[in-house]
Amino acid sequence: MSQSTTGLAASVGIDVPTGMLINGEWAGSDSTIPVIDPATEEAIAWIANGTPDDAIAAVAAAHQALPAWAATPPRQRAEILRRTYALMVERSEAIARLMVLENGKALRDARGEVLYAAEFFRWYAEEAVRMEGALTTAPAGTNRIMVLRQPVGVSVLVTPWNFPAAMATRKIGPALAAGCTVVLKPAKETPLTAFAIADLMREAGLPAGVVNVVCTATAGPVVSAMLADPRVRKLSFTGSTEVGRVLLRTAADTVTNCSMELGGNAPFLVFEDADIDAAVEGALVAKMRNGGEACTAANRFYVHERVADEFTSAFAARLAKLSVGPGLADGTDLGPLVNEDTRSKVASLVSEAAGAGGRVVTGGQAPDRRGYFYLPTVLTDVPADAAILATEIFGPVAPVVRFSGEADAIHWANDTEYGLVSYLYTADLRRALRVSEALETGMVGINRGLVSDPAAPFGGVKQSGLGREGGHDGLLEFTESKYIAVDW
Repeated sequence: MSQSTTGLAASVGIDVPTGMLINGEWAGSDSTIPVIDPATEEAIAWIANGTPDDAIAAVAAAHQALPAWAATPPRQRAEILRRTYALMVERSEAIARLMVLENGKALRDARGEVLYAAEFFRWYAEEAVRMEGALTTAPAGTNRIMVLRQPVGVSVLVTPWNFPAAMATRKIGPALAAGCTVVLKPAKETPLTAFAIADLMREAGLPAGVVNVVCTATAGPVVSAMLADPRVRKLSFTGSTEVGRVLLRTAADTVTNCSMELGGNAPFLVFEDADIDAAVEGALVAKMRNGGEACTAANRFYVHERVADEFTSAFAARLAKLSVGPGLADGTDLGPLVNEDTRSKVASLVSEAAGAGGRVVTGGQAPDRRGYFYLPTVLTDVPADAAILATEIFGPVAPVVRFSGEADAIHWANDTEYGLVSYLYTADLRRALRVSEALETGMVGINRGLVSDPAAPFGGVKQSGLGREGGHDGLLEFTESKYIAVDW
């Protein structure tokens, strides 16, 4: 049974499925989940609440579709991805508005995300025809060593709520390019964007069963059921480190191939020779992109004592000018956080930091209005051991710590279990490269506040994850190497 929300379709400009996509058909369920607009705290849609049985049906559909899809010529797989890219761009405004309604982000951020998300389909349309193997001669000269790249198989993709379009396409694109079939489980807070993208893929000519989508209010049992199924050979998860640890333990029972993009605690280093105006603009991007609700968000600001007052004052002034309001309102720079739990966590971290000696320069409170809003905030004089520096804030809050020497900055930056991304500003190229090598993160932004790119390998070290997404590396995550010994 196909389900859609007529009122929602009228407000965003596209028909939005609200069921489960299994074997090419949208189906309903016995129970539903509300999707809440964070700006109004009201339900905008009710979606099908998938069960473990629904998830296993999706796995069965993906398994049935796998042989034909894996055997589909790479160029044909690429053309479907390319057509989906074109459809996403064509309907980017409607998808962006849909994303704002379920996620809360400002429309400007949503527009940027849709185009960024679509690029993964274009990039992997190009990569689909470049899954290269290798042919070498054995050192002893007795045979040839032939290595093939084959699709890993049925893949379960679990995505978060903060980037509902990009986190889906960053996984679907390489999986399909490699010849895998998938079951996507989007976050219950933001499923509609994923549903809309999956429907575009059907329109682009994707065969039934290649992409299946099941959302649920009980993620643990649903994902566990899929991981226990021997037909599932890959898990690609983006979310918290805490949940990632649980999934890795579960996947161990079936030795399922895992890619993990987990939490972050990104340091932002500003050295005494930095261009402060450029550093402030970079900090604005690194901190406020998506309202701070990003694993790549700058979480801790370490600023040299010679320029700390100048940077903090200028940064606070920029944040104070941001317009806070509903994401679809004209001129909004910062929308609401995704839910009350997230806002309460952010408020608690700010309160604790202020109690530990930090000083609120701007913001520091929730505005008196309906919705899960929190004002952009800068804290200065934050002690180096404050709890806020050890926690992924996931909100528009910037704690500033002063440092006097390069060694201290590097030590504090690395003093975390996370290692996703770092940012640094300096005019000294030798220092920039020296510090970049010393920072224990999978990615580093030098004199820029944005590192994400579909053509680059995205991922972290330590407890920020396993594997890489994007670039050619992202394609290889969905393949297995097969070695064939041959003598001719």
